[in-house]
Formats: sequence, C-alpha cells, structure tokens
Amino acid sequence: MSLSSALMPLARWLDPETAHNLSLHALRLGLAGHDSTPADPILATTAFGRTLQNPIGLAAGFDKNAAAVTALGYLGFGFVEAGTVTPRPQPGNPKPRLFRLAEDAAVINRMGFNNAGIEVFLANLQRADRTKIAVGANVGINKEGADPERDYPALVTAVSPHADYITINISSPNTPGLRDLQSEARLTAILSGITTPKPVFVKIAPDLAPEALEAVISVALAQNITGLIISNTTLARPETLRSPHKTQTGGLSGAPLFGPSTAMLAQAYKLSGGKLTLIGAGGISTPEQALAKILAGASLVQLYTGFAYQGPALIPRLKTGLAALLRARGFTSITQAVGAGA
Repeated sequence: MSLSSALMPLARWLDPETAHNLSLHALRLGLAGHDSTPADPILATTAFGRTLQNPIGLAAGFDKNAAAVTALGYLGFGFVEAGTVTPRPQPGNPKPRLFRLAEDAAVINRMGFNNAGIEVFLANLQRADRTKIAVGANVGINKEGADPERDYPALVTAVSPHADYITINISSPNTPGLRDLQSEARLTAILSGITTPKPVFVKIAPDLAPEALEAVISVALAQNITGLIISNTTLARPETLRSPHKTQTGGLSGAPLFGPSTAMLAQAYKLSGGKLTLIGAGGISTPEQALAKILAGASLVQLYTGFAYQGPALIPRLKTGLAALLRARGFTSITQAVGAGA
C-alpha cells in the first residue's frame, strides 16, 4: 500500500480543500507510490495520436496547475488532464467552496477556476514527463475581463507544444456566463479561431437540453473538433441526496452524476454517428461503471470524485476488473466494446 492510500482515512477528517492540497503536496514529494500492475494488452487503445496502456484518465480539476502530472502518471492512469488554467491567476470563489457528500458518494464544488495562471501552468507542463503517459491541458477564462473569442484560441496556442490534447472548458457552473458559451453561435466563434495540430475536445454540461446537445455536436463536426468530454458537474439536485450539504451552491459530481452523464453520452454517440471521440466522465468508481461508459460510446473514461474518495488503489482495481469484464463478454480489445451497447 502506498503512503497516500494509507493516509486516505486520515484525510477525511480534514476539510476537503485542505485534504486535496495535502494530497497534491504528497504527490509532488513522490509519496504516492507506483502502480506495479502489468499492462494488460486488452486495455491498450489509440488516442491523441498515441498508444495508451489503458483508457482510464484523471479528469481536470485535480491538478489545476499541472504541478503533479509526472507523479500522477505513476499511479497507473492512461492519461492525465491538467487544469483548468486561465490567462491570469485568480483566487477563485470564497471558502468554503468544496463539500463532501459522503452519504451520497458525491462532492459539490464552487471553486471558480482557482489557479496560478497560464505562465505557471506552462512552466510546470514543460517539466512534466510525457514519455509514458498522455497529458491534456484544460483551458478556461477568467471571471473578470474575459474575451472568450480571444482567450480560448490564445490559451490553446500557448499549451499546444506541451500537451497531447487540449480541452475547451465551457461548462463549469461556477464562472458566471460560462455555460452560455455552449450556444451554437458562441461555440462556433470560439472554435473557428483555434489553430492547433493537437486534438481538441469540448467539455460540456450534463444539464444541456437535447436540442442544445444536437447543436454542440453539429458545431463540433463542422469545426473538425476531435471530440467531447461528457460531462462536467451538474446543477441538478436529485431527490435521493441525503447529505446535509446537498443544498450547497455549485456543481455536483460523483455517484449521482453517473446516470444522467451516461445517458447523455449514449445520445451523443448516436447523434455523432461515431465521428467524434467521446470521453465519458461522471460517477465512475467501479469496473462495471467504466465498462458502461464504454458500451455507451466512450473511447476513454475519466475519474475525479471516485479517485478523491478511494485514492490511488482505485486505479489498479479498475484496470484489472475492466479487463476481466471485457474478456467475460467475449471482447478481445477495448475498442471492440466502444458503443457496443448503444
């Protein structure tokens, strides 16, 4: 057991943001250990112009400043997405802004794109070891003084030489007006200004209406975007939530997001006709859930809340379990399973 896994129960006694910062510090110090699970060929897949050992990635938000990318790569992920980074540093929203809903295996956050800005992000990203793991850069806009049509293309240009793919974050619920950029006209204006040889993804909200999802997919196809990440956190509050924190403002992630995000994923797969690469995110904490995303149309999956609750030990469990599930269903490669249930 790595030190970080051993400290997980202790971290739950700390407030969530303090625990998160301590875990990042431990990663930078090399205290998280290494995943020694042998790579299983059934999980190998091609994405971002690279061969990945497995389709399991870490979602943006965990390492906002790309400070621990190399250490995160040792934990067994197939890829890691750093960010969200904005042009200028910003402190984010007032604390407290991160809440554990332990009874619901969920989290609510209203962080507000707190990060050290593009210059620090780039310095860290340039030092990251990308030889064994693919690295994505998730970009966003500042709360004040932003010009999305100017800022997104500039950020993409800046990170492109140092990342394997770039994600355009237009779906965080914690930056006023950001989700309005998912409209057909605004999204077209932003994407048409982007020039990069690297794959570009758009991260969307699970709260989009069906017609809005169709419009996003239409724009993505028209602008030759590589794919979509489905999905970001939700503003919905299911009646099943039990935690006293359920009324907090912000985006809900974790177990309650699994159903709606997977349903949207399946719909996006059908609407795009397999022409977009889809990354499934939202509520994954078991091999069965990872497989469900893949069967619904995801070529890759991302974790965040499940990883925050269970720690690094989750990654080898997911890989071993997913490989076993694929073989039990008669698949000989992960790519055969993509969209097989849609």
